[in-house]
Amino acid sequence: MRVYLPATTTVLRTLVEQGRLPGPHTAFAVTGDLRRFYEVSDAEADLEELEYAALLAAARASLRLLDGDPFAAPRRAVLAADVPDVAVEELGEDDAERGAVRVRVDVPLADVASAHIDGVEAEADVRAAVAVVLEADLGSDEAQFVVDQAEGHELAWYASQEIGPALELL
Repeated sequence: MRVYLPATTTVLRTLVEQGRLPGPHTAFAVTGDLRRFYEVSDAEADLEELEYAALLAAARASLRLLDGDPFAAPRRAVLAADVPDVAVEELGEDDAERGAVRVRVDVPLADVASAHIDGVEAEADVRAAVAVVLEADLGSDEAQFVVDQAEGHELAWYASQEIGPALELL
């Protein structure tokens, strides 16, 4: 199953240095709940669109991780990885966490398909969003506007073998 793991640059460094991320992990995937939501709101949603929705949910979760990681660069990061279906458990039908899953195993670098990382131009917006993401989660329209600014930046795509060189550029 393809999962999208929210990360920080600190997490990416751990992956490169240790060759794996010790589990368990909260991640996002195309779950039954995510499919049902998009079937109601967009009957044409295909797998690629659903995977993009899961990636965006992981990018939002990356903001929350950044709030607790003072050593990370102010950039959202998401890892796309393929893990065995039996190692993944859906977490429920909470609207704020649509597509959330629990990955019960370590994720080796060899199973990471790609990394998605903000560029330098996103840093100011990401810093601002990190400061208010929890308020946005609780329904603040003003905070959501700030988070939307950060989420308006496209994440750059990196193949798994490019993660180390990308970190060197930060």
